[in-house]
Amino acid sequence: MTALRPEVADFDRDSGPDRPASEGTGLVQLHESIAALLASRGQWRQAYQHLRSAFDLAYADQDDQPQIPEQLRREVDRLRREHAEAREQSLRDSLTDSYNRRYLDQRLLGMVTEQRTADGLAIALIDLDWFKQVNDTFGHLLGDRVLQRVVELLQEELPEGGFCARYGGEEFVLVLPGVDALTGVEIAESARTRVERHAWASLAPGLRVTVSIGLAYEPPEGDSPTRPPVAPDQQLLRADSLLYTAKQSGRNAVAYRENGRVRLAGAAAGRRGVAEPRVAGY
Repeated sequence: MTALRPEVADFDRDSGPDRPASEGTGLVQLHESIAALLASRGQWRQAYQHLRSAFDLAYADQDDQPQIPEQLRREVDRLRREHAEAREQSLRDSLTDSYNRRYLDQRLLGMVTEQRTADGLAIALIDLDWFKQVNDTFGHLLGDRVLQRVVELLQEELPEGGFCARYGGEEFVLVLPGVDALTGVEIAESARTRVERHAWASLAPGLRVTVSIGLAYEPPEGDSPTRPPVAPDQQLLRADSLLYTAKQSGRNAVAYRENGRVRLAGAAAGRRGVAEPRVAGY
């Protein structure tokens, strides 16, 4: 009998109408699958009961193995669905339904591990401008609605594999895989423009919302084969530094680096006195 594990065993490989000789083995695995799912949810007593049933079956007379009850199959299907839904919810921010910091950290690490940054990766760190004033003036309930609407606007026009995650408070991250530097800037600037032009007064008269964005881009690995890949936390740090530039340069802007120089995108490009990033040498 295998040890309790987080993955769900695929009992159909060893049981089913086409393989009656392995029904006993399939039933053992089925009980183990249920036990694993229950244990992942902290239901230890019920998990133990199913493990005990698996143990009894494993050492029972092989000529007297029962058929797999249909109700057990249905229970496994139900637990699988609930397990998948619970895992998805654990990776979502409860207020905005964007992904949370846990998912962001896991996903970025996976991109580097799997070398998906070989196609180029842009990370945009986004902060709502003067959000404390929104809460102070219009109340926290409306502030929550603003955050939800901003996420909806940010998630439009993302590239394949791209996603939005809540970084903390009123800060969000757009992860844009498989893009070149120019496309990354265009996506970030489009997101900024959508937020600025949204009909915020429909939520409350006099309400205006803008965002500042720092965009850090990591080119394809083939562009500089001798240069080691940048770790996710380092790229986030660079995006944070550029976000600081956008804030200090007047807010409601996208700051990025091009050919060694810090620039502002779109309408903000003509501003004077662009602040330097906080990260030295970047």
